[in-house]
Amino acid sequence: MTKFRFLTAGESHGKGQAVIIEGVPAGVTLDEEYIAHQLRRRQAGYGRGQRMAIEQDRAEILSGVRYGETIGSPVALIIRNRDWENWQERMSVSATADRDDLLTQLRPGHADLPGVTKYGLDDIRPILERSSARETAARVAAGAVARRFLEEFGVEIHSHTIGIGGQYIGNLTRPDWELVENSAVRCADPDIEKAMMAAIDEAVAAGDTLGGVFEVCASGVPVGLGSHVQWDRRLDGRIASAMMSINAVKGVEIGDGFGLARIRGSQAHDAIETGDGSPYWWKHTTNHAGGVEGGMSNGESIIVRAAVKPVPTMRKPLPSLDLSTRQTVEAHFERSDTCIVPAAGVIAEAMLAIVLADAMMEKFGGDNLRETQRNWRSYTESIQEMK
Repeated sequence: MTKFRFLTAGESHGKGQAVIIEGVPAGVTLDEEYIAHQLRRRQAGYGRGQRMAIEQDRAEILSGVRYGETIGSPVALIIRNRDWENWQERMSVSATADRDDLLTQLRPGHADLPGVTKYGLDDIRPILERSSARETAARVAAGAVARRFLEEFGVEIHSHTIGIGGQYIGNLTRPDWELVENSAVRCADPDIEKAMMAAIDEAVAAGDTLGGVFEVCASGVPVGLGSHVQWDRRLDGRIASAMMSINAVKGVEIGDGFGLARIRGSQAHDAIETGDGSPYWWKHTTNHAGGVEGGMSNGESIIVRAAVKPVPTMRKPLPSLDLSTRQTVEAHFERSDTCIVPAAGVIAEAMLAIVLADAMMEKFGGDNLRETQRNWRSYTESIQEMK
């Protein structure tokens, strides 16, 4: 079974973020500027912190690409941290470096307490560095490779912000994606955008942070990705796992999600009727299921929403304990964002692209793009011939 998978490595203030992507068929056009565009989208957004002004993320392709096309071997990328020069002593890999900068004030809401307990550490710095959302730069780079592959099959992925703090947009069945991309908070409603920005300003003034909800949408996804036959092959389970892996995400729903629990079955499910033959001989009258039924894509757009908790690093820290003295202290503060919801949506696009690329390779296989496309076309044509 062909798998599209990736691994990342790197610390927030280390030399950089590295990623290895396996399962990309040969013949997919790919260049560094395409990846850089997605990395810039991740860095943007009203409410981001000072780190975004320091870093200008760009992924260098180390392997797996020749003359602008993938060659079938693993694609390796590195995103160098510009801030590394200010952290060389504290993040040194040398055994002879001075170790006199222990960080011991635990931060509520972070990986600090379970991390130091699990790994038997007397310093939260190693946990802080790897659990940092800086790692998501590598994910977005991997997601860009997956997105480039999916584009060859007509799959498009977008995201937008539904709510920040107490400011929420109404139901938008088809957002204007150009408006979203030009919005400081990735919101398609200009009035709600202003209200969201004002809420962020209020949180900044109070030394506090805000969470919210984003939605990510994938159109053009072929029917039949995933499977009902085993729990770990179900597409909705794989998507939910990918979304929950994003820093600060605490809840996920597909389609109308939790809203379906409040209505009757006659209102919750999507009726099926004869289609116009493009791309299938059927269509659904609605998309309450969010494009997934029985663990498989059903031919409609995949719609996923996720709840993002407020950033736990605050300029007015919560009470906590010191790891070394066990005395009450204020939690450690390190520069941080006020709101990450718009950026989280971009990261979610990357994670959804990775899940869908994996499911596409699982379904259609192929060591080169032409072979994968041939298998995909044959499958699509066979659907039209169903009796």
